[in-house]
Amino acid sequence: MDDAQWLSLLASTFRVSAPLVFCALAGLLSERAGVIDLGLEGKMLLSAFAAGAAGAFTGSLTAALGAALLVGFALSMLHGFACITHRGDQVVLGIALTMTAAGLSVVLAVAWFGQGGQTPPLPNTLRFLPVWFGQNSLVYLALGLVPVIWFFLFRTTVGLRLRATGENPAMVEAAGLSVPLLRYGALAINGLLCGLAGSYLVLAQGANFSPHMTAGRGYMALAAMIFGKWHPVGALGACLLFGFLDAAAIRLQGVSIALPGLGDPMGVVEIPVQAIQALPYLMTVLLLAGFVGHARAPAALGIPK
Repeated sequence: MDDAQWLSLLASTFRVSAPLVFCALAGLLSERAGVIDLGLEGKMLLSAFAAGAAGAFTGSLTAALGAALLVGFALSMLHGFACITHRGDQVVLGIALTMTAAGLSVVLAVAWFGQGGQTPPLPNTLRFLPVWFGQNSLVYLALGLVPVIWFFLFRTTVGLRLRATGENPAMVEAAGLSVPLLRYGALAINGLLCGLAGSYLVLAQGANFSPHMTAGRGYMALAAMIFGKWHPVGALGACLLFGFLDAAAIRLQGVSIALPGLGDPMGVVEIPVQAIQALPYLMTVLLLAGFVGHARAPAALGIPK
């Protein structure tokens, strides 16, 4: 590829990575506070539906974005009510959220719009269009939040208390602090970030909601967070890696390679589209299988207070 193609691939990498970054930061805050969040996928999906539906009903970009943030926040509060207040199983609750969101989004879309589970396409006036260097403002927000979250976690008193909650909640209680309050606070920000991730899919990357449009991005973000050792900068690097693979997979569709003795008489074999599309998911599995055992999670992760 020439320089222009590499620059285009780099720009695509940042665009594709943005929802992963939002979601990875959401999971990082939740798990640093000791709450496992396997519901990232569901929160992002239902937030995407909320953005598409609100945009179609109101014709307002502000309303569409606000609806996505509200839904993400509400789902995180529901998650907190079940696993913090009532000490439910955090893994089961996260999966339940995702399954519920997958079904509810389709049912509501069919009932309200009758377009096979999709929402109507939104006009450009209801979308975040490119502003600088071919990127929209949400991409810059995702990248800008990485140092903000880093500073919050490692350079502020509240961030120190939140990390202590995920490591030793008994010590936090002994200091006279409320562990549930800190965990609810982490989940509140978690929900807003998931709302941003979902809204990005409809208001920036696409033009409407379609069933299961998250396509496992929530789990990719979870893998990126683990690979990044629950650190914002590490999670960003992993998200960019996944984004690069996703962007490259789009460009490699239909590409042929020469393998002597295989394929047609000229030795040219076309790479199956499905194999190319599977690259980001294959990398997710490989990273989790080869790295998760070497990553140290917060000591109190998943343990009810």
